[in-house]
Amino acid sequence: MSAVELSPEQIHAFAPAAQGVAGDSASPEAIRKLSRQLANPRLAAKAQRKALDKLKAALVAVRAGAFELGAKRALEALNMDETSGLAWHVLAICREKSGDLGQALLAYEAALKLLPNETYVAHDLGRLAQQMGYLDIAEKLLLKYLAADPGHIEATNNLACVLRDQKRYGDAVETLRAMLGVEPESPVLWNTLGTVLSDQGDMDTALTFFEEALRHDPAFAKARYNRANARQPLGDAHGALEDIDAALPGAESPYERAMMTMARAMLLMTLGRISEGFEAYEVRLDPHLPESMRVAVNAPRWDPKTEDVRGKRLLIVGEQGIADEMVFGTCIADAIEAVGPEGRIYVAVEPRLTGLFQRAFPAAVVGGHRSVKLEGRITRYVPFAEELEGGVDTWIPMASLLAVYRPSIDAFPDRRGYLVPDAGKVAHWKAELEKLGPGFKVGLHWKSLVLSGSRARYFSSFERWAPVLTTPGAVMVNLQCGDVSEDLAAAEAAGVSIWTPPIDLRNDLEDVAALSAALDLVIGPGIAGTNLAAAVGANTWMITAPDDWHYLATDKYPFYPHLRFFRRDSFADWEGAIGRIRTALDEAVAAGNTR
Repeated sequence: MSAVELSPEQIHAFAPAAQGVAGDSASPEAIRKLSRQLANPRLAAKAQRKALDKLKAALVAVRAGAFELGAKRALEALNMDETSGLAWHVLAICREKSGDLGQALLAYEAALKLLPNETYVAHDLGRLAQQMGYLDIAEKLLLKYLAADPGHIEATNNLACVLRDQKRYGDAVETLRAMLGVEPESPVLWNTLGTVLSDQGDMDTALTFFEEALRHDPAFAKARYNRANARQPLGDAHGALEDIDAALPGAESPYERAMMTMARAMLLMTLGRISEGFEAYEVRLDPHLPESMRVAVNAPRWDPKTEDVRGKRLLIVGEQGIADEMVFGTCIADAIEAVGPEGRIYVAVEPRLTGLFQRAFPAAVVGGHRSVKLEGRITRYVPFAEELEGGVDTWIPMASLLAVYRPSIDAFPDRRGYLVPDAGKVAHWKAELEKLGPGFKVGLHWKSLVLSGSRARYFSSFERWAPVLTTPGAVMVNLQCGDVSEDLAAAEAAGVSIWTPPIDLRNDLEDVAALSAALDLVIGPGIAGTNLAAAVGANTWMITAPDDWHYLATDKYPFYPHLRFFRRDSFADWEGAIGRIRTALDEAVAAGNTR
């Protein structure tokens, strides 16, 4: 499987994902099915006896949960008979359970080629493809399976999950409704119906369906976990934590366990259990999570609990999306102090941010990182660190600094931003803004470039921003990157003029940062642009989601203490939040400031 270069927009912050996919390639029923095939006399007559013995040993290992041993035995069988579809299938199961999803995908594909009529292989491969985001492939494989067994609950359920992830919500609901007409007591189907609603932000209705699933099966871990993810944005974080604690023992796979643990970490942070939460947040690097990052650095990872970093050459590697690098980067100054004058800090960030971080931390060496998707996993490497004479002594993921330097709310510095925009560019943009004439200059963001799956519920349509756009005395400046020509044309047709600066708003982040600092105010949801504005100390108002953990159980945004936030009471509360912004903006325009 070749490496694929990833754009920064393809890498973003973790969010607890809804769990609806049913089935387990290593379940007792699945292993019994494979065992029956190995006992088939016709197969035994054709295959080498030793290869069959290795495969039987592999299945014994799978039953015991020893997946690395199972993979070893399956590979030994393949060395004896590389045309054994069963051996490829067993290897695929072991790779999947070990978290090596890329290799698992390849092994399933090999098994399917050799066993084209065995639809259960298509089902396993379809489920894994859905988990890894290959939705078109997953849909085709599941339809293939259902053509042979049209009443199969798990396959129908999993097809609905694929349709949901494709944002084909109506098709997903109809698929589930038809099967519920036949199997009205299936907790699996009720649970997935809830995930279709929760992905759209309708947590009240979703909660009803999750509870219906639990009524039919009180021990159903997926439904209990999903209910937690609905309860938290509805204001019941304590109940959500209870649900996740109850769900974790019933996780069906390492992936589910890791995802549930991720949700638990975010809940701990939401509840203000900061030290516990940041420690638990290490699960984001679990290889069983498809979006987890591995770092290709020729140095050991720093363990702050056992190693003194003073005097060391420490590399800090930015992670997740651009906004996250700015949130987690607030600890870099602490690391510089920790290594002392005898040591050196190296910081790898998104290349478009290197100037901002270098000016903020002149004692550090700042360079860019790059990311590829290799064997289904995000791999981040640091070209400038590879060229350093003597290399680095140790490295650490940027977010892991939180557990070291922010163990309590008192450890968060009270400051107005920390990144430093280019002073010459700030002066330039102030002059350009003056040319727009009198008025309160407001920069506007309204969406993310990535709106896949449940991320869409965090952003509003442009039309909802009309009350803000029509504020008397305000001059609107477009800061939204991407193709927004239709939105701007609609605003122009409605009599609203929005100035777009003559820069590439996606790539010229030095100018976006300077322009943000020059504006009277920057408004938008919690995306890279608003985080950039807050990080450089610009006057920033952010619309936050009901499940945003960054408050850390306080009445402020500790990462950016000067930030003014407008929290949505629910995912649907755009009208209320934007209405509150309009009221505050009227007051700011009248006063001539945003403080």
